[in-house]
Amino acid sequence: HGHPHTMLCGMVMCQYSQIGLEPLYVHRMSHYLFGRERRIADIPTDHPSCSKQHAVLQYRLVEKEQPDGMMSKQVRPYLMDLGSTNGTFINEDRIESHRYYELFERDNIKFGNSSREYVLLHENSTD
Repeated sequence: HGHPHTMLCGMVMCQYSQIGLEPLYVHRMSHYLFGRERRIADIPTDHPSCSKQHAVLQYRLVEKEQPDGMMSKQVRPYLMDLGSTNGTFINEDRIESHRYYELFERDNIKFGNSSREYVLLHENSTD
């Protein structure tokens, strides 16, 4: 469907353009702020239904148990809604405000009533 897609590749926010997949940022950051206020948002949502500071994507170091029972530290992406008026959605489900939700590959993220979709992909994924 004809919505603009933006990809989260590994640690880099990317978007589709005429030249293919391009990263939005040169610097890798630990978090990205989504919102309508362009001065402070890392990724402007530009839709009237989105709040000025809508949601934050944060990379957190967590301990995960491996199949062999060993613990390993991994950096995982988490999404938090910052008390937005019209909500943040992961795979069409509205998430609770001020709670971290772990994101997984191919999760679809939407903000407010905007039709723009963001998709989480690993850097080495190809569609």
